[in-house]
Amino acid sequence: MPREADVVRALVEMADTLVEDYDVVELLTGLTDRCVSLLGVSAAGVMLASPAGGLGLVASSSEAMRLLELFELQAQEGPCLDAFHSGERVEQENLQAGSGRWPLFAEAAVKAGFQSALALPLRLREMTLGALNLLSASQAPIEEADVIVARAFADLAALSILQHRASTEAQRLNEQLSAALTSRIVIEQAKGVISERVGIGMAEAFSRMRNYARFNNLRLTDVARRAVDGSLDPHVWTPPSRP
Repeated sequence: MPREADVVRALVEMADTLVEDYDVVELLTGLTDRCVSLLGVSAAGVMLASPAGGLGLVASSSEAMRLLELFELQAQEGPCLDAFHSGERVEQENLQAGSGRWPLFAEAAVKAGFQSALALPLRLREMTLGALNLLSASQAPIEEADVIVARAFADLAALSILQHRASTEAQRLNEQLSAALTSRIVIEQAKGVISERVGIGMAEAFSRMRNYARFNNLRLTDVARRAVDGSLDPHVWTPPSRP
């Protein structure tokens, strides 16, 4: 029972970190530490997919694991890569240097003191975000109950990452909308200034302001601000005299 209580406590602690401004790297580093302390594995690492689709190392439970995960990325073979690309659990593999599914990875892992590997995708529905790598210093099979717990950790991590991305996208969208609204206010003020100074209609003032911005490769909002604060020569708004 104490172990089950530790697992529940770990899940609750991970869920408690899902606040608005939490640190994804810290969350995933805590995940790797919990895998080592609760699941009987020797090391754990997490890779995440970049927007371009490639994997990158985000968290590891030890320096040896970090170096091995970087080697896996460099060699382009290993359990994390297979779990990510397949979107499925990669069953435990007993590692033998220079042989098996990942000969290069196996050789490096054995040199680092690891004898077996298992990987789980970080996945939510049809979207695979990365993978969780679990390595052991022995070839004893990982108990299925421990794999289920690891799966729960991985699912919670995937959910947290998606929530973080959604929150970031929403914040970026709000900032863009706020900037657009602010820009529009400045532009309307500039139209009024130009209209009054040059004695033209609002539509013509806007047209001249746009033309000036385009001709000088400037942002319309920047031109509008300069028109409002008077830093632009009023003559720039007056078209050249016709012969």
